[in-house]
Amino acid sequence: MSQPAGPGPHFVPRAHINPRFEEDLSFHLVSGPDRYASTTELPVRYVAVADAKGTVTGYVWANDEDGAAGQIDRRDAGHQAVNLRPRLTDAKARGLAPTAVLQELVADAGPGHLVAGPVATAPHLRLLDELADRHAPGRRWSAARGALLGLAVGDAMGRPLSNLTMDRITATYGDWRRMELPLYDGASVRVSDQTQLALATAEALADVAVRAPLTEAEARHSLTTRGALPAPPWLTPDAATTALRTHLVRWLRSPDNDRSPGRTTVDACTALERQVPWQSATALASKGCATVVRAAAVGLTPYLSGEQRSGIAQLQSALTHGHPTALAASDLAAHAVHLLAHGHEPAALIEALRAHAAASRWTYRADWLGDLAARAGAESPSAYVAQGWDECLTALDTVAAALATKDPNREPGTAVGAAWTADEVLAGALYAFLVTDGPRWTLRRAAHTSGASAATAALAGALAGAHRGPSPWPREWQEAIEYRERVDALAKAWDRD
Repeated sequence: MSQPAGPGPHFVPRAHINPRFEEDLSFHLVSGPDRYASTTELPVRYVAVADAKGTVTGYVWANDEDGAAGQIDRRDAGHQAVNLRPRLTDAKARGLAPTAVLQELVADAGPGHLVAGPVATAPHLRLLDELADRHAPGRRWSAARGALLGLAVGDAMGRPLSNLTMDRITATYGDWRRMELPLYDGASVRVSDQTQLALATAEALADVAVRAPLTEAEARHSLTTRGALPAPPWLTPDAATTALRTHLVRWLRSPDNDRSPGRTTVDACTALERQVPWQSATALASKGCATVVRAAAVGLTPYLSGEQRSGIAQLQSALTHGHPTALAASDLAAHAVHLLAHGHEPAALIEALRAHAAASRWTYRADWLGDLAARAGAESPSAYVAQGWDECLTALDTVAAALATKDPNREPGTAVGAAWTADEVLAGALYAFLVTDGPRWTLRRAAHTSGASAATAALAGALAGAHRGPSPWPREWQEAIEYRERVDALAKAWDRD
């Protein structure tokens, strides 16, 4: 009688397998139409492709040196994506150089495939993946908490310095490297209306935008039937507008609204309270800086599609400040926070923002903005938004030039401009974030400026916090900041993934 097998692993004898079965398979095209190469490591030329409504659905790219061309569809485009791949195959058969196809697309743009703007350049295909929202690395742990705390702390540091000259700032607070969180009364550190409005925007979006993520089965079904994960279908322009209007009016009537808020914002919110169309309430000629700080909350909101993120960022700005530069700068601020919260490297941030601006230059988001361009007297909707994107592209160029010397002792107002406008505050915040070597230095550099200290430091703090999370902010700073309980509530909802 055989003995039972003792303890330990048992192995099943392996049957002989023909070694040919274990070889890596290689495929060779033996028939079919000739095609351009499908990838390249070199810079590419590209055009944005939009559907009949003007919504960008993807990008067609080309590189002559490698004989390569292709199409990248936006992650949220699904079956709405305009398929131009047959055009590429036909062009190859006709012997056209890859970039000549792009020129044909620009010349032949029609209702079936609108080309949104001229041919642009990207340094590599990865940048187009980011534009198409396909890079999608995991969200950083506690990105929302880090960004909202950074925004509030930066605002608190900059608030006492606003409206002071550089001589007065230096005489009162000393060298920028020695600044700390301003002294407080033992209870909390008061922030300005910048934080109040950013939290109002965040809470409005938390009301309507955040739902539990799709289950694996739901996501698989959506990918199978639509070719993309769906944008939250409940987050419509009407729903976002109603929520934002409600929370802005609530801020207007709050007893805490005692921080000398901007007159433009107060007047617009007063008009919004009367339930007039919001396009009648906004200040069409204003591009004030409050909008870019509020936009940080849009960049932190989870589960949004790229189109929703841009649309809401522009909408929340347009409710109070209707100038196209305010809209474009807010879109860029939200995009920057989103990228950093998802692991984008700061060294490549300006490059990514320039690409986003160039790809968005001719896109008027009518679903979100309505007839705003017509009310502003613009020649056309695309000409209206192009003005704002052009000013923001100039601001990004200014930041890139200022960073070339990497001199953190050069204050933001001198480096990139001291105007209290959305584009220059965005530039100042980006400069302070990228010229310094850590979040605490970022806040000190951003607050110690001849520009809008509170707004610049608040947005710079949001960028640094989205990138690094809450750990760089000292515990005593976190505990002292005003509205800590509201930050905690948002972080609990938004950082769960």
